[in-house]
Amino acid sequence: MPSFVSVLSINIENMKKIITLLLLSMTCFVNAQAFKGKGDTKFDIGANIQERGSGIRLSTDFGLGDNMSFGFVAGYLLSVSKNGFDEKPDFKDRFDAKVRFNANLGSVFKIDPNLDIYPGLDVSLKNFGAHLGARYFFTEGFGVFSEIGIPIAKYDPTTYGFQNLNNQFVFNIGASFNL
Repeated sequence: MPSFVSVLSINIENMKKIITLLLLSMTCFVNAQAFKGKGDTKFDIGANIQERGSGIRLSTDFGLGDNMSFGFVAGYLLSVSKNGFDEKPDFKDRFDAKVRFNANLGSVFKIDPNLDIYPGLDVSLKNFGAHLGARYFFTEGFGVFSEIGIPIAKYDPTTYGFQNLNNQFVFNIGASFNL
């Protein structure tokens, strides 16, 4: 009987091949624009990966001008390491919500119109933070995104244990859609 680790590694290798094939096949449909400016609306769904936890992240951004947008983010950690504690984290430790502002710089740097790079600031239930992200659209309605985020100022500087969840460096990756 194969071990769980060997089965997992086989599945990961197969997933890498499938994702690569999908990405290569989608590039022939490229005619999209990553950020159109005022009135543009994006919806992202993806994975949230951080130290001692991983989960799901949903966000939406609304274009305010040629290079500005604001949005909302919600995340929930599905898998959390107990971090040496006997108890499990509460809902309030796993959940975070943010309001954010982005500077959409794809057109400023005159890069590929299918790609947008957006630094920004956010205010969440846990902290005041910053993020840097990128979106690439393969078609008019579908793309991928990747984003990193850091807390600049925690509301409670003496956080410990589960309070540090959603209050640290995070990496997000997933799918993006034009609405």
